Amino acid sequence: MARNYSTQEVVDILMQSDSEDLPSSPAEEDSSSPADDSGDDSEDSSVHSDQLESSSKSSSGDESEGETHDEAAGWTTKNGKIVWSPTNAETLRYFPAATGLTPGPTHYAAARIIDPISSFMLFLTDEIVQHIVAMTNLHGRRTMKAWRDLDADELRAYVGLIVLAGVYRSKHESTESLWSEKSGRSIFRATMSHKRFRYISRAMRFDNKLSRRHDDKFAAFRQVWDLWTSRLIMLFNPDQDLTVDEQLVPFKGRCGFRQYMPKKPAKYGIKIWAACDTKTSYAWRLQVYTGKAAGAPPEVNQGMRVVLQMTEGLQGHVITCDNFFTSYALAEELLKRKLALVGTIRQYKPEIPPALRQARGREIYSSIFAFTKKHTLVSYIPRRGKNVLLLSTKHRSPDVTDGDKRKPVIIEEYNRCKGGVDNLDKVVGTYTCRRRTRRWPMALFHNMIDVSLYNAYVLWISVDPSWQQQKSHRRRLYIEEVGESLVKPHMIKRVRLPRSSAAAEMVTAERDATAAGPSVPIQSRDRKQCELCCNRRRRIGNICSKCGRFICRDHSQLICGLCST
Repeated sequence: MARNYSTQEVVDILMQSDSEDLPSSPAEEDSSSPADDSGDDSEDSSVHSDQLESSSKSSSGDESEGETHDEAAGWTTKNGKIVWSPTNAETLRYFPAATGLTPGPTHYAAARIIDPISSFMLFLTDEIVQHIVAMTNLHGRRTMKAWRDLDADELRAYVGLIVLAGVYRSKHESTESLWSEKSGRSIFRATMSHKRFRYISRAMRFDNKLSRRHDDKFAAFRQVWDLWTSRLIMLFNPDQDLTVDEQLVPFKGRCGFRQYMPKKPAKYGIKIWAACDTKTSYAWRLQVYTGKAAGAPPEVNQGMRVVLQMTEGLQGHVITCDNFFTSYALAEELLKRKLALVGTIRQYKPEIPPALRQARGREIYSSIFAFTKKHTLVSYIPRRGKNVLLLSTKHRSPDVTDGDKRKPVIIEEYNRCKGGVDNLDKVVGTYTCRRRTRRWPMALFHNMIDVSLYNAYVLWISVDPSWQQQKSHRRRLYIEEVGESLVKPHMIKRVRLPRSSAAAEMVTAERDATAAGPSVPIQSRDRKQCELCCNRRRRIGNICSKCGRFICRDHSQLICGLCST
């Protein structure tokens, strides 16, 4: 008689190895079974085959579900919060918001620029100059017995001299050499004496040390810095592309927030967060990094905080930054502000799916894309074992260039826009006015003058594009003209003529070239008789600023400093 298998026995049979044959039925093993039992045997075998078929279907379904689960796991982030897709079927199109700004100089700047010096004076304002003059005179009176107060014209002349030293590529040349009659230039001796230049350099200060806040690391330069950086935003509107990166001001002296950056050429210095217009490299917003506060824990999400502060007040722009700043949370926050993000991203970030992390075994110049509704990730292999990851909220399709390297369009866009701050460092370093100093406020002051010169040049070229257009070195010509314009007012008002004949001739020529007007008496080292007076017994020390004749008080007129220039 045929044996009926229970459900549990059938399951036990299916769990056996695939290489083993199923056991034969008891009817086949018992040859003495009666013939009328064959019907029961066939019924049992049919039940058994149905159970095998259903079991095999369930096992194949489990395998397909496992493959689907493995495939989904490759596109899901480690924390399971973001599920990426290998296709952009559900990705939304990107529509940039209107910026509401006309790129280039603002109406305020364009209305006040008439020549190169006027564009530079928009950054070195009278308020900044008067503050530095007051603080320098205060410190000079406290520390130097022979200190003579300087005025605004003399401070501008001092700035003009360091600007001209930068034009002549003399940042490593000693000041004695610059004022030397053999190796120097006449314009330095014609503007002021070497001793006076050193006195001003030694006494220059930017705040009152006795009333300084000790809890502020940046107090020694904060007021001047705030006055200056507020002008950067006021005078220029950036184009659609903006670059956020780090700038390092070289400095090896004592400073409470000095940074070590081995990838920078200078390695040691003061770090500045910079947001620059990609097209012109105009420094639109700058922020000095002073390190963490005393006793405070390390800052979390510093890169995100910096980008959000650097781009405050903008909309409709595309922000390009490197992997120090880029994150999924930053992209989300920028989208809320109607800003797009394009940047490299580090592989260990939690928002990277496992499918894009792997570089081993992949073909060179191959790309893998991942999409959400508003984000695009790409993994590109430029060489064997190298994996480059980029995140973009501007690009929403897997576009690749037609070249041999088959670069994604996201990488092409990043390479085009990433160098805004780096180009600023390059052009500023070409004609830098930086001088050797042990005081970090002076290092920042030199950098402030360099950046102001470049920003002013961008404004001037935007206002007058045809200026010196045929010259390939017109930026050098611009800086030289600004430096000469800064020193001329003080050169003309010099009390004593320089000893050098070449410098004295330069001073006399500048005085002759001034606008016609009443002569202004200038004190001379010598004392002679007045050439216009009948009384030859009187010996005076005043000379005419236009013709150089010795004149007495009766044959001179007093005018203000503005009319004399």
